[in-house]
Amino acid sequence: MIWLYDDYEALSSAAAGLFVQQARHATQARGRFSVALAGGHTPRRAYELLALGPSSTRVPWGQVHVFWGDERCVPVDDQRSNARMARQALLARVSIPPTQIHPIPCTGTPHEAAELYQAVLQAFFGDQPSRFDLVLLGLGENGHTASLFPGTPVLHEQERWVAAVHAAATEVDRVTLTAPLINQARVVAFLISGSSKASILREVLEGSPDPERFPAQLIQPAKGELHWLVDQEAAGLLTRKA
Repeated sequence: MIWLYDDYEALSSAAAGLFVQQARHATQARGRFSVALAGGHTPRRAYELLALGPSSTRVPWGQVHVFWGDERCVPVDDQRSNARMARQALLARVSIPPTQIHPIPCTGTPHEAAELYQAVLQAFFGDQPSRFDLVLLGLGENGHTASLFPGTPVLHEQERWVAAVHAAATEVDRVTLTAPLINQARVVAFLISGSSKASILREVLEGSPDPERFPAQLIQPAKGELHWLVDQEAAGLLTRKA
């Protein structure tokens, strides 16, 4: 489903609303809410809105468990860190228990970090279905999402939940959730803003299937919902709009 918004602020407000809705539903249905956050610029405003006013008070933060879709292997205080951004915009400003915040630990090698994060996820899900309640994703201008980059071996991963990534397009090594795990989520939402994303969004949504070139096409939840939250500028080249 494509959801079209007038501008970045409206898109961000809708993303915050989706977070609130899914958090309340999950905690009522299953007693906890698990979310994998996206990095990058686009989700930051949604995180800020979640930390403010009505949105903040409607989230049962004591039952929220936060994970990340990917991370750059940089120090925790590095400006490029996805966890740092989310901490500044949201997590340090709400009453979520610190033990329920699960950043990707980029210590040791990227492969070791991926192994450790997979163990964290396995311990969290235990004998329950390995399904995030919500996964937030962005879309890169080269068609990547999370750290699933064009032409990288991780695109063919079928067994592992977490993998190390080294791509020429990245400035540092990364750790990412894999498509099979993301596709088990109950709800996946792409947040896409700006005219710089218009061309790639058209390729991903309306072009021929080619996930080797456009990895975002790999995201097709098996039993969940897929939402594209898009502002007018990003949707400018689409021929079908909602």
